[in-house]
Amino acid sequence: MSSMTPLTYDILLALADDARHGYGIIKEIEERAGASAAPSTGALYLALQRMLGDELIEEAEGAPDEDRRRRYYRLTRKGRDHAEAESVRLAGLVATAREKKLLAGGAS
Repeated sequence: MSSMTPLTYDILLALADDARHGYGIIKEIEERAGASAAPSTGALYLALQRMLGDELIEEAEGAPDEDRRRRYYRLTRKGRDHAEAESVRLAGLVATAREKKLLAGGAS
């Protein structure tokens, strides 16, 4: 499998532990990576539409006390598999960067 866009990976990470609506996905990305990493609303919803078409995510029911107008999304099995594969790929790159002393904790 080839690598995915950073936004796709960020969305998959945001949905890895719970279903979320669009604003919730943006807030999760902001909390993890900072406000400058958060996608615009337009970019997020274009990515969500593409990911729905690719069957990486699906619509989900929100909590009973949540606003019914919001659309919630969750990972599919395919989406989780893709997120896991990308995580392994990225971990390999980080290990190589450490070996080449580009990150702290590399070989001495």
